[in-house]
Amino acid sequence: MFADENQHLQGIPTEKSLRAVIERLRGMRSELDLLLLTGDLSGDGKAESYENLQNLLLPLEIPIYWIPGNHDSARIMEEVFNLHLISRRKCFERGGWNFILLNSALSNHKYGHLSTDSLDWLDAQLRIITDNPTLISLHHHPIPVNSDWLDTNSLQNSEELFAILDRYSQVKIVLFGHIHQEFQYQRHNVNYLGTPSTCIQFQPQSPTFAIEEKSPGFRILKLYSDSTWETWVERVDKNFEY
Repeated sequence: MFADENQHLQGIPTEKSLRAVIERLRGMRSELDLLLLTGDLSGDGKAESYENLQNLLLPLEIPIYWIPGNHDSARIMEEVFNLHLISRRKCFERGGWNFILLNSALSNHKYGHLSTDSLDWLDAQLRIITDNPTLISLHHHPIPVNSDWLDTNSLQNSEELFAILDRYSQVKIVLFGHIHQEFQYQRHNVNYLGTPSTCIQFQPQSPTFAIEEKSPGFRILKLYSDSTWETWVERVDKNFEY
């Protein structure tokens, strides 16, 4: 989103593409328990862009959780996202699952990094919440996606993250944005899931920046209290109104 609602990104009107996604979500409303926004919510980091996003999402009347991406301003997000349905919480429980949200964004950098404080906090939370299956989310991908330009801008200290995750069997899913494409990989019984963007899609396995001609989309997760889960990607009609 941008402060100017009519602004385009690589030819896509982001406000209109998000409206198309929200309309699809509206049709699924009875099945949805929460929305998780995995970063790069703004293209300019301005307060007005977050206000525009908030105004579009609140009519869904669904609890919303968020993390910042490399294009975001976490400080402004904290200031704007202050209504009751949009939560600042980064650790919570829903439906027998624990959720832990991490900030991997670094100011003025495209790549990601988890601070020592974040890693220590993650370790402490996983020690405390040992009973329920756990989903962890961050913006940057900790697993290579075989795309040179994207992998240069991945999480830079993935091994430090893995060293913690490998100690806790309750971690089932690590979910991320950033890569603008569908992705799934399993490492040590943890599934790493990338999600499409609500605007442009990146060409998978491209050595340089390239756009894939796929529609905007989002990922659905069904999480069961016995630790099993299902997931799939939904995409809107390519012919949404420009």
